[in-house]
Amino acid sequence: MSWQTELTTRLGIDHPIIQAPMAGGTTTPALVAAVSNAGGLGSIGAGYMPPDALAEAIADTKQATQKPFAVNLFIPQPFEVDEDRIEQANARLDAFREELGLARPAAPARYAPDFDAQFEAIVEAGVSVFSSTFGALDQAHIQALQSRGTCVIGTATTVAEARALAADGVDMIVAQGSDAGGHRGTFIASAEQSMVGTLSLVPQIVDAVNVPVIASGGIMDGRGMAACRMLGAAGVQMGSAFLTCSESGAKPAHKKALLEAGERPTAVTRAFSGKAARGLNNRFIEEMAPIEASLPDYPVHNAWTKDIRAAAGQADRDAFMSLWAGQAASLARTMGAAELVDTLMREYDACVRS
Repeated sequence: MSWQTELTTRLGIDHPIIQAPMAGGTTTPALVAAVSNAGGLGSIGAGYMPPDALAEAIADTKQATQKPFAVNLFIPQPFEVDEDRIEQANARLDAFREELGLARPAAPARYAPDFDAQFEAIVEAGVSVFSSTFGALDQAHIQALQSRGTCVIGTATTVAEARALAADGVDMIVAQGSDAGGHRGTFIASAEQSMVGTLSLVPQIVDAVNVPVIASGGIMDGRGMAACRMLGAAGVQMGSAFLTCSESGAKPAHKKALLEAGERPTAVTRAFSGKAARGLNNRFIEEMAPIEASLPDYPVHNAWTKDIRAAAGQADRDAFMSLWAGQAASLARTMGAAELVDTLMREYDACVRS
């Protein structure tokens, strides 16, 4: 029993399943291509990629699939480089560095990739789908993509954000519930004021806008997909479910933590990046909590914790890793991405029939 919607028709895919664009190396060309080849929509999480690496990732993915896939960027937001806050944070971070055998690194040459150069690489590559988070893409950029036949997807965590994205002319909207793992896409109010669960958020956004709505947050199996369809979603976006796939670039310790999550709680924290994000709770989050309110802005703090996160990942020290995960992380399972897409659709069909 297929689930065909305006989303599947517009994107040219068989199943309304989007693999979330998780940045930081998780969404390898192999993962993206496997999802797209299986009938879903794979997504490259390109937020941290310099333009040349982004162009290479797109080319590698195109070699592995002839099907549509998405590329996601972070919309730049204003930030302050506050040396006092940086020093205060580094005083605490140095204790973790000492434990990992690291010296404090030199100040980064830049705190984020050049968005305009990233965007130009995407335009030149002619991708089928562009998605964004952390903000609203302006109308000129949206029209530049749409004029080339690219579908534009924005991310909203509240009804107000969804209305703003629709007014700007996006083709579809991801409704990111507070259940979701990874960084919050909030861009109008504060993250604390925008923590709306998926079950509450999706139907409100469906009623508020006239474009297809994609449910995201806490969806791990066919039951979650069926529930989202009943709420009016045209499809689902899933991140944690694909983190543990064999093609995922997530670190082994991250995959292990998800597969063994059990009743381990998740936490929304700014400890790793300066921006609110949900992940499995660990020692780093707990020991950074006392100074979380005074951490440097994103992406400044994110750049200063990069050495710790990288070293911890290489050493399988999950106490110091950003173990991004949604609130249904304990439902994670390990298999190939194509098998997961097939399993999800079989589970969905079973739910609908019953």
